Amino acid sequence: MNSNQLDYLSPAVSQARSDLALALRAAAQHGLGEGICNHFSVELSDGSGRFLLNPRGLLWQEIQADDIVMIDALGQVLAGRHAVESTAMHIHSAIHRLAGKTCVMHTHMPYATALTLTQDRALDTRLSQNSMRFHGRVAIDPHYNGLALDASEGERIARAMQGADVAFLANHGVVVCAGQIAHAYDDLYFLERACMMQVLAQSSGRPLAPCDAALAERVSAETAGERSQSELFFEALRRTL
Repeated sequence: MNSNQLDYLSPAVSQARSDLALALRAAAQHGLGEGICNHFSVELSDGSGRFLLNPRGLLWQEIQADDIVMIDALGQVLAGRHAVESTAMHIHSAIHRLAGKTCVMHTHMPYATALTLTQDRALDTRLSQNSMRFHGRVAIDPHYNGLALDASEGERIARAMQGADVAFLANHGVVVCAGQIAHAYDDLYFLERACMMQVLAQSSGRPLAPCDAALAERVSAETAGERSQSELFFEALRRTL
């Protein structure tokens, strides 16, 4: 057994694999997945550039900790029994490496992706209380450039994020990042809820009524100070899933 396999089985990495698998199953339950596509990843904390990723070919609802793979920045599988999907490797590797993000969740979840198809490309963070938590945290990649089949496209997406926690990718989907899995999943869930509310409000045909930016900024700061709520939500998911 080599050092990568030993690390894969260590208590810290085993817990990270378990948490990543839980986030994927929760996302499936909440309707955020799309077939066997889209991926969640978390970088190991040892500075090695290695990260954990869900594998190719499995539905999110069936993923368990032992299905998660460990790969390096070049996409080489270091530990785990499954293959990885190339677009996942290019996008996630670049965001970990260039944007410095620990946990990366990329989805084509319906309401958020619907907003990437509009001229505005993204959520209005002055509308609902849920949307205000993202005020000042969103970047927009306005150029769809096809599948991320090589490193250059992943790097282009990572640079377009400009360090933001949340990126709306034009005609594509979203990326949500955080320093830990529980925080990233909480943001992912509430981002979709916020996008759903905006799409529903827009579908009414009535004029929208956003709050002023100063209030949205205050609510964003208040939400950031309540991160224990994110952790409690994740533990509730652990109990129920």
